[in-house]
Amino acid sequence: MTPPPRYRGRFAPSPTGPLHFGSLVAALGSWMMARRAGGEWWVRIEDVDRPREVPGAADRQLNTLAAFGMASDGPVLRQSQRGDLYQAALSGLLASGDAFPCRCSRSALAATGGIHRACVDAGDPARAPSVRLRVPDGVIGFEDELQGHFEQDVGRAVGDFVLWRADGLWAYQLAVVVDDADQGITHVVRGADLLDSTPRQILLQRRLGLPTPAHAHLPLVLGADGRKLGKSLQALPIDDDAPWPALRAAWRFLGQPDAALDAGGAPGPALERAATRFDPARIPVTDGNPDSGFAAAT
Repeated sequence: MTPPPRYRGRFAPSPTGPLHFGSLVAALGSWMMARRAGGEWWVRIEDVDRPREVPGAADRQLNTLAAFGMASDGPVLRQSQRGDLYQAALSGLLASGDAFPCRCSRSALAATGGIHRACVDAGDPARAPSVRLRVPDGVIGFEDELQGHFEQDVGRAVGDFVLWRADGLWAYQLAVVVDDADQGITHVVRGADLLDSTPRQILLQRRLGLPTPAHAHLPLVLGADGRKLGKSLQALPIDDDAPWPALRAAWRFLGQPDAALDAGGAPGPALERAATRFDPARIPVTDGNPDSGFAAAT
């Protein structure tokens, strides 16, 4: 049996539209950290939320990554095709009593701020239940390579969280934990908007007997109004036919000096050369607006 790699990272976009600049920063940061460590970088399409999926978006995202010199080192997996794995994990949690069906409505949980600590009514028996993880009070902490120590009392802050949605869809938290373990992911590098999801995922990994990867949460790209850059905020669109302007901007946003990236020509070879000069210590901890001079490196 081939031993697992020392470092295997991943980039896992949701196919809700084309990759925007914030996605590019996350892709480049995770790719660079994997290459700097001499490791692998895999791509996974997180398409469990089918109502939000834009037809053709996943293929366009993969084409953009290739145009920017970043192709997956392993097979590109799609969560929509992995329900059997998620079901096996959920069945085990139900059998052990770590998960339970719940018919509580949002209105029924309003008194606790939407946080589920115990079922507050029987709900409509005809209504399909969700399935939640049973979460006790207790702090879960971890050391983030970029953000430092982070901890959260998951029971108080989040409560019993959903693994299977009442509308018949798999919840993100279960899918991502099962996939990271199944793919042998050793390092998760992603945006800081998912920092507070990590304690939930660590708890779930422990319940399932799965390993916990190392984590590094990158600064978020903010729009001019201070909001996270999303598909509705295309302040810095990226162009497959002209990748270098956005690629250089993403490099600078990650705190790297212009001189360390030999821009020009095909992006792939240039990124491979730049990986030897990529310095995670230069990545800013705080979020910022790329148009405001944030993370301007020298």
